[in-house]
Amino acid sequence: MSNTSASLRRKIDSATDLQSVVRTMRALAASSITQYEQSVRSLTEYYRIVELGLGACLRERGTMTLLAKKKNTARVAAITAVVFGSDQGLVGQFNDEVVDFASQTLASLPAKPEIWAVGERVQASLADAGFPTRGLFAVPGSAKAITPLIGRILVESASGSAHTIHGEFHLFYNRPKTGAAYAPVHQRLLPLDESWRSRLAAIPWPNGNKPQIREDHNGTLRALVREYLFVSLFRACAESLASENASRLAAMQRADKNIDDLLEELNSTFHRFRQDGIDAELFDVISGFVALSGKKK
Repeated sequence: MSNTSASLRRKIDSATDLQSVVRTMRALAASSITQYEQSVRSLTEYYRIVELGLGACLRERGTMTLLAKKKNTARVAAITAVVFGSDQGLVGQFNDEVVDFASQTLASLPAKPEIWAVGERVQASLADAGFPTRGLFAVPGSAKAITPLIGRILVESASGSAHTIHGEFHLFYNRPKTGAAYAPVHQRLLPLDESWRSRLAAIPWPNGNKPQIREDHNGTLRALVREYLFVSLFRACAESLASENASRLAAMQRADKNIDDLLEELNSTFHRFRQDGIDAELFDVISGFVALSGKKK
């Protein structure tokens, strides 16, 4: 019985240590979600300013020629896709879901895209799905590390002509939903289609003064498009990181509950064995007392 009790005690100690690690990871995941959600909210006003600037440019006739589609082009425009995933485990189906979702769109594109992966695990999942990647970026470990990452993505992916007005630029990532849920989404940032231009051109200016573009209209528009790409990529990365930590938080909550159930079962078994041992010792004492009493009589 002593060996069984010692074995149960070791299992209880191991489960307790593991639960401490799980709860620490759960707290870190919850804290990370907050910082990434705050990053997304902080972009709202800046994104509105970029949209106002783009709307002002698009209302000027001089810039419309820059966005007009070229006719009779035999060459298919370059296509670039960026897929955001994870570098670490304990995220459930986080990478598989975004890859399965992206595969459907990537397979339907008119030309073979150049794919850039953010995260080693999503890169491996893309390769398994038959979509080798052009390059790999490490997942940022904090909100402050997102800006340098987006800068590298814009610089390195530009070699595929993704940032030209007529090239295609696609994003795939997981977006947070209510609670710990998330859903994969797709955004086509470029080319700037007619509905997108019409929506921006219809945005009213905040006051009655009509905006004027004093510098080169096309140069201003190109600069605003770059800001539009930066903000869109930043938001996609932050939402992906929030979703990743939400998935990890859910996994840690399930693990914590499973460990609680296991500890309850182990403690119940340990106390039962301990009580059985105490009962056996009492029976031995009583039996010995009865035997001695019988001999004296």
